[in-house]
Amino acid sequence: MEEKTMTRETYKKELEAQKETKPNRRIRIRLLPIWLRVLIVVFLIVLAVTLGAMFGYGVMGGGDAMEIFDKSTWTHILDLVNKEE
Repeated sequence: MEEKTMTRETYKKELEAQKETKPNRRIRIRLLPIWLRVLIVVFLIVLAVTLGAMFGYGVMGGGDAMEIFDKSTWTHILDLVNKEE
């Protein structure tokens, strides 16, 4: 069988042809830096936990939703959870 050998000039021509057919890659510029994305995710997690606690305590539990910000509410909840029989 015959092996196809390529000269340096034909190899360079093929490389140039491939470069011409490939679209140029765009450089991605991030609109939001990584640290800002992390802060946004942390903020959204805190917001979701707060709204979930307000919904659970206020709507499902029948209490006032704003009472979740009182320390006495959380000490009462922790006493119920840690109650020893």
